[in-house]
Amino acid sequence: MAVAAAQKNREMFAIKKSYSIENGYPSRRRSLVDDARFETLVVKQTKQSVLEEARARANDSGLESEFIQDVAHLSNGDKTPTVEDGTHQDETKNGQLADADVGDDGGKKDEDYTLTEEEVILQNAASESPDAEHAVQKAALLLRLRDGMGSLARILKTIDNYKGCVEHLETRPSQEDGMQFDALVKVRMSRTNLLQLIRALRQSTSFAGVNLLSENNLTNKTPWFPRHAVDLDNCNHLMTKYEPELDMNHPGFADKQYRERRKQIAVIAFAYKYGDPIPSISYTESENSTWQRVFNTVLDLMPKHACREYKAAFNKLQEADIFVPHRIPQLEDVSNFLRKHTGFTLRPAAGLLTARDFLASLAFRVFQSTQYVRHANSPFHTPEPDCIHELLGHIPLLADPSFAQFSQEIGLASLGASDSEIEKLSTVYWFTVEFGLCKENQQLKAYGAALLSSIGELLHALSDKPELRAFEPASTSMQPYQDQEYQPIYYVAESFEDAKDKFRRWVSTMSRPFEVRFNPHTERVEVLDSVDKLETLIWQLNTEMLHLTNAIKKLKSSHFE
Repeated sequence: MAVAAAQKNREMFAIKKSYSIENGYPSRRRSLVDDARFETLVVKQTKQSVLEEARARANDSGLESEFIQDVAHLSNGDKTPTVEDGTHQDETKNGQLADADVGDDGGKKDEDYTLTEEEVILQNAASESPDAEHAVQKAALLLRLRDGMGSLARILKTIDNYKGCVEHLETRPSQEDGMQFDALVKVRMSRTNLLQLIRALRQSTSFAGVNLLSENNLTNKTPWFPRHAVDLDNCNHLMTKYEPELDMNHPGFADKQYRERRKQIAVIAFAYKYGDPIPSISYTESENSTWQRVFNTVLDLMPKHACREYKAAFNKLQEADIFVPHRIPQLEDVSNFLRKHTGFTLRPAAGLLTARDFLASLAFRVFQSTQYVRHANSPFHTPEPDCIHELLGHIPLLADPSFAQFSQEIGLASLGASDSEIEKLSTVYWFTVEFGLCKENQQLKAYGAALLSSIGELLHALSDKPELRAFEPASTSMQPYQDQEYQPIYYVAESFEDAKDKFRRWVSTMSRPFEVRFNPHTERVEVLDSVDKLETLIWQLNTEMLHLTNAIKKLKSSHFE
């Protein structure tokens, strides 16, 4: 009956955001920023729906059957432990609190009981599997005591009855009228027993409030996000707002054969799982011809208008026989090339990913790439990014170590970020990775993928028509974007290193209450939320610093010799 919180959220999120996947092939994003703003609106609705459903489910079952079942294994009797077991055994009857303690409305406690958001998340986490149900959970409880310090002994006894361990306890005089004290109790116990403990405490009129405070990612403020690249199998929610079958302005709207081709390629991407080799696409003569026209145009414009990092990586791709004019590269070959140079890999995308899912993949140095080709009647323009845009626009710079690091940092910043911050990150991505300009020997050069794969936009950006502004993430993230016409405003970075430095300082002001890092050894994202993790990281950094210091000493020694 119970469904894991992360999976439930993802399923409902995808349902809410997909317009009509059955009506045609869901094409990829036209604007990552627009997608993020749409997600923000949907999440507000979805979050409430998920909570209401979980609360209704808990109320329908009375919670007795699901959380407050017979817990004879917790004590030597058949009754459920209660707050009163500590010092007032005579006040309980058949495992329930006496009427004197519960109050006149005690009979309605079960009927009116609702879960808080933290408890819903805890409930769903416990229901993932039998092991998850009995997993040890750390949590903090804030209790408001009506009866003074005398209630503490009963609290501690109740925690002991539920096989819990008290790790910290402190009290302070309450600032609320009618309350004697506030008590903060940090406990460690199984998830099931923690839910039962909270219910038992709430049944007592000794407390005006029993609040679960999150620890170890219990709260929705630290939502589910992928911790390993394998989790990206679950980050494949599609936006379907701009499809060749539904939009009359799409070049392929009236081409049934083209739409069918898009569906065939989409099926291949839908079936992909982490660790699989990326399936090859047998591109048609027409598709290879379209690639060749765009490829040759980029070759003509690149020497004058592209940044040096793009040109250097482009040349390496040519030397590796991956970038050739007569053949569209296969993603598996490109992925292996990137892995060798920057650790980035590719993953086939069936269509438009949500902004959160797309950005999250960058945290693992994974770029989600389409494999379909734009319509042959429009070789120099595509209403949504296709594989030509991905390959000629994004891939060269993902082979540059500095730019690859910048892309990953955008992805890491998105993990656990709020919806409004996802919008801002998407906007920064839009004006940098897609439409960014940089300075090179006092001249403007393009590094944005949308510029380098669009002749008209590139020439417009480097003309005297648009407004050019210095890249500052705080102001860039608030700038309205334009996806119908050429951009009226472009942001110029002094260098990739300057952009990364400014980005890092801006990210440090985000509201996310924790920090994350990517561990290249385990290929996992680690949440730095404990002293032990920080000490381990400091030890690793000290080891690296020792190697660097030794290297400097040896270089100096050899220089003087």
